[in-house]
Amino acid sequence: MSAGPAQAAWQRTGDPAVPTAAPVTPQLLYLLSGDPAELAAVTASLRSADLAAALNALPPEGVARVMAALPFDVAVRVLDQPDLARRDAAFECLDRLRAGALVEAMAPDQQVDLFRTLPERVRARLFRALTPGTRERLRRLLAYPPDAAGGIMTTELLTVPATWTVAEVREYLRDVGDIRETVHPIFILDPVNQRLLRVVSPLELLIADPDRRVGRVGQRREPISVGPLADRDEVARVISKYNLPAVPVVDDRRRVIGMVTVDDVIDVLVEQHAERVQRFGGMEALDGPYMGIGLMAMVKKRAGWLCALFLSEMLTATAMGHFEGEISRAVVLALFIPLIISSGGNSGSQATSLIIRAMALREVRLRDWWRVAAREMPAGLILGVILGTIGFARIVLWQRLGWYDYGTHYLSVAATVATALVGVVGFGSLAGSMLPFALRRLGFDPASASAPFVATLVDVTGLVIYFTVALLMLRGVLL
Repeated sequence: MSAGPAQAAWQRTGDPAVPTAAPVTPQLLYLLSGDPAELAAVTASLRSADLAAALNALPPEGVARVMAALPFDVAVRVLDQPDLARRDAAFECLDRLRAGALVEAMAPDQQVDLFRTLPERVRARLFRALTPGTRERLRRLLAYPPDAAGGIMTTELLTVPATWTVAEVREYLRDVGDIRETVHPIFILDPVNQRLLRVVSPLELLIADPDRRVGRVGQRREPISVGPLADRDEVARVISKYNLPAVPVVDDRRRVIGMVTVDDVIDVLVEQHAERVQRFGGMEALDGPYMGIGLMAMVKKRAGWLCALFLSEMLTATAMGHFEGEISRAVVLALFIPLIISSGGNSGSQATSLIIRAMALREVRLRDWWRVAAREMPAGLILGVILGTIGFARIVLWQRLGWYDYGTHYLSVAATVATALVGVVGFGSLAGSMLPFALRRLGFDPASASAPFVATLVDVTGLVIYFTVALLMLRGVLL
């Protein structure tokens, strides 16, 4: 009997009971979606994250077809993966009943993420397929901003009254353990007003006396918590500072309404990092894997920033045209234009990166702009002196060794370049450090102060500084 597709997808080792999987390609998943039994055999030992990565290479119709054929529990675990791209587009292609059942089984925080990206018509269609309880929970969670604790929290948590014994809590954990992949900290509540009293870890329950009241287990300090409107960066700092596996989200009466887990924070930070890296490169953030973005979508993401930067770079040409006479009389000055403007742009980009990071970590705030300026200005001038010294030595050395003839006034040219570098690098550092403050004050993301934008700004001012210094120092010599 010939081997089926599932058997052909496996290469066996010396132990026939231990199969070693051959690479499972997106094409194989798509082909096997017509035979759910074969598909289940191939995907049985694959991790959900690996399945999600493979599905990212398929079009939304293909993802929907595979999701419909996968075993239900496997499909739910894959949909819960934040790395699964274009999840919303795949749901548009799914049957309403299948889609509703999958949404019901997804984690609450992933349900919210999905519904935030769905088109209104698809969202309305899916809402009708959900139970009243799920609809109400989604409406409540969607009311929170996506960048707040309430927008990324999950409502799947374990709460018990402080009057229970440790033995009762253990029995409760055994009952719910089969439906939860991970047991997070248990939240101990006041049985009267449901106020959060204590947070207990599973390990503390394991070693505690079974007859002891759970309200007396663990530390007596006030539990660390955040409000539903706390910024997600603040939530990440709290979890990192206190080394928490999860932080409870409480209302103004300290009643637990959800929790943010460390893996939720990691997902958010990875997403933010990707967006900021792309913005630093002068483009809009991609909403999917690079290979999954269509050609026109890629052009659209990049064209806006490129056009804006191109138009601003025209100011550089305008500045050079203004000093055309000086360049024609002292052509040697044109040799150092790339050196001058790149040094200023580099120093500005360095300062911008440092300040944006400091802002993200709350090391500096808007009111600290003058302190930052007081640090960056002297730092920029010192850096300028260092680069100016190197530039001066380079011109003199090349002239003395006969590698290039800068003319009889080469010392004046070297001094001009060195002095201009001090001014340009100093200004670049100051401008690069102040631009994030200006953008934050105007309500924009400081990450929008990308390196290309800062470099463009400093290019124009660098040329003005350079030729102004040249007019002052070379008047009557070369000009």
